[in-house]
Amino acid sequence: MSNVAVAVSSPASYQATYWLALALTPGLGPTRIKKLIEHYGTAERVFYASLTELEAMGMRAVSAQSLATGKSLELAQQECLKAAEAGAKIISLSDPEYPPRLKEIYDPPVILFVKGSVEVLAQPGIAMVGTRHPTPYGSGMAERLSTDLAARGLVIISGLARGCDTASHRGAVAAKGKTIAVLGTGIDVMYPKENTRLTEQILALGGALITEFPVGTFPAPQNFPIRNRIISGMSAGVLVVEAAEYSGTRITSRLALEQNRDVYAVPGNVTNKNSWGPNTLIKQGAKLVATWEDVWEELPAEVQVALSAMQNESPEPETASLFPDEATSPHEKNILKLLKADESTHIDQLVELLENEMSSSEIFAALFELELNGKVKQLPGKNFVKSF
Repeated sequence: MSNVAVAVSSPASYQATYWLALALTPGLGPTRIKKLIEHYGTAERVFYASLTELEAMGMRAVSAQSLATGKSLELAQQECLKAAEAGAKIISLSDPEYPPRLKEIYDPPVILFVKGSVEVLAQPGIAMVGTRHPTPYGSGMAERLSTDLAARGLVIISGLARGCDTASHRGAVAAKGKTIAVLGTGIDVMYPKENTRLTEQILALGGALITEFPVGTFPAPQNFPIRNRIISGMSAGVLVVEAAEYSGTRITSRLALEQNRDVYAVPGNVTNKNSWGPNTLIKQGAKLVATWEDVWEELPAEVQVALSAMQNESPEPETASLFPDEATSPHEKNILKLLKADESTHIDQLVELLENEMSSSEIFAALFELELNGKVKQLPGKNFVKSF
């Protein structure tokens, strides 16, 4: 066995350091790692094997030499130092903190880097996925649904990407709930960078950032489809908001079905390309979702029991409304009747449509009030859409 010692101050457990060493061994993938551990009993015992024994198992020479000479353990020690500097913990497939649902999938990552709460990984969660280029309707629905679900104890699991992912995390933060961001980069690489503040809020509220990629891994395009199995694997179900025909969201929903997870979908405008994904899933049997109750009633019984117990300990949260409240003024109601959530309307068009009922100054004043109350959003070029 190599004479490289496992550091006591490591951010990984004793056994996890050996798992990490296997994961960092060149030419050694998850399937072969599992076979090695099945053969030797533990990750540590693999490192007692001689070069001859390892090669006799059909292992590639580069892999066997890295293990037998201690090179893999040296790489693991270096990675542990980097993880410690990044404030991350390393957990392996054999650790009790490893997400229990993720263990059930065909190819769970053998190592996870975790920043934030490790406990949240075992709590019941729902994956929220969708396009990076949502309509105002799509981002609004993602945020509203995640707010309502997080307020009722479900952990929101998503990928921190622009668009629907970001809206989902923000919704959980708005509810002061817990959310997990599954990264396609190293734990120290924030992508996209504009979500740095959002990750700070996630951690402050008891959520977590997780990844299977080593510290310093840059956002290579191929990493994101790979991490999608973690998003679906950790969840009780996957909720699709908006997705085009060819997208990463489609991959995630397929993985969810393969992993025997429930799939939910928010119906969309049939003339919008981003509605192809959820509308097709609904035709194929996915649960149509308009409100948080549609998700709740389909959750596994054990998840409902756990969440109900949590709710009994806290006051009933408010539900975000799909409709404007009764305090809205008549002028504001006239404007809201004309605005849509999935299509912007220019100010000139509003003035023209309302010229017989309101003056332009009354329209400007009403729009200002609506925007202040979060019922309307102004887009570039004096275009307006209805909010939720």
